[in-house]
Amino acid sequence: MVKNGSLVRFEYTVSNENGEVLQSNRGKKPVSYTHGKREIIPGLEKALAGMDVNEEKSIRVQPDEAYGPVDPDGFKEVPKAEVPAAALEVGTPLGTRGPGGEELVIHVREVKPETVVLDFNHPLAGKTLNFDVKVVDIEPQQA
Repeated sequence: MVKNGSLVRFEYTVSNENGEVLQSNRGKKPVSYTHGKREIIPGLEKALAGMDVNEEKSIRVQPDEAYGPVDPDGFKEVPKAEVPAAALEVGTPLGTRGPGGEELVIHVREVKPETVVLDFNHPLAGKTLNFDVKVVDIEPQQA
């Protein structure tokens, strides 16, 4: 049974509120995480607690238990010249580094005549997510 300290492997398909599949690892390598270590989104971790191997479940995760709400301060308007010409299209992802050197993916939110609005929010911020999960393996907590 999934409990704190267990190494859990699971398969999942995640879709948005319209039923559009956003990501799936079905038939691929399962996701591994240590339960209780906050390695996955909180709403999914809570729902996996108590599940057994081969158990399947459908889980609806609200934004506050997933990637949070859209942060209005997460947008930045920059001069068009600071964005590569090939990226001047709404939705285009841009890779950059954060202040601590971590990789960040930002998205072009709006292209204006002289500037570009960049979105630093997680792409799934503000979204309700529907997960179909299957626990495929559980290793008990190691001593």
